[in-house]
Amino acid sequence: DRKKMSKSKGNATTPIDLLKQHGTDAIRYWAGAARLGTDTALDEAQMKVGRRLAIKLLNASKFALSFGEVSGDLVEQVTEPLDRAMLASLAEVVETATAGYEAMDYTRALEATETFFWTFCDDYIELVKDRAHGGRGEEGAASARAALRLALDVLLRLFAPVLVYATEEVWSWFREGTVHRQPWPTADELSTVAVRGDSSLLGTVSAALVGVRKAKSEAKVGMRSEITAMTLTAPAAQVEQLRLAEADLRATGNISGLTYGEGEALAVSDVELIPAEKRPKA
Repeated sequence: DRKKMSKSKGNATTPIDLLKQHGTDAIRYWAGAARLGTDTALDEAQMKVGRRLAIKLLNASKFALSFGEVSGDLVEQVTEPLDRAMLASLAEVVETATAGYEAMDYTRALEATETFFWTFCDDYIELVKDRAHGGRGEEGAASARAALRLALDVLLRLFAPVLVYATEEVWSWFREGTVHRQPWPTADELSTVAVRGDSSLLGTVSAALVGVRKAKSEAKVGMRSEITAMTLTAPAAQVEQLRLAEADLRATGNISGLTYGEGEALAVSDVELIPAEKRPKA
């Protein structure tokens, strides 16, 4: 109720019931979202967000690890532009999170990591899912699988100070020891592939995917409905980025017809759809 809690007022509370209801990771997430030196309300809605984040981390990790052991130099196996872009973006997140913790601004570190993580789940994983399963040959699959492993390893260490139990659980699935005794991630771990990657490419392709999803939503058809024709309009530099990841975008959006045009901003237009239920049966 936005009033100061104290024993003298008789309105102090114990976190035990909240811990039982939402889990330790969710409570730590709420605390981690509160900046030092500012008043913080006991917000169960924020705790629910933290619980959802922890569950999403478990589910995304299951997918990243579902392809079995990935051997060899993972960095060298990352050859696809979209995979390199994702890891280049992650290297920037590591630098931001590290600077945040060094300045005792743990909220900044959490915000940077969480923002990237949702893009990783909602866009990147969806974009590479078909390729990771072998839809574009073994080399393309190897690149996606290696990138997923590298990203997961770094993300677990970035989240470990907040989502202590979820990260420890996932770490035990494919690593020895405890995540809480591992070295803090550094951008240098990803430097080789990050130098070769353009972090802005991921944002461009993600924006195009959002446009595709919006077009299908407005047409009130399922996300697996086929797009037989569409136009992607964007500045010349973004058009080149989209071409580099076109195969991943086509597979994710089920796009069979795609043309490009140059414009001031990225936009999806002239979309022609075949709802999944109206496709001719083989």
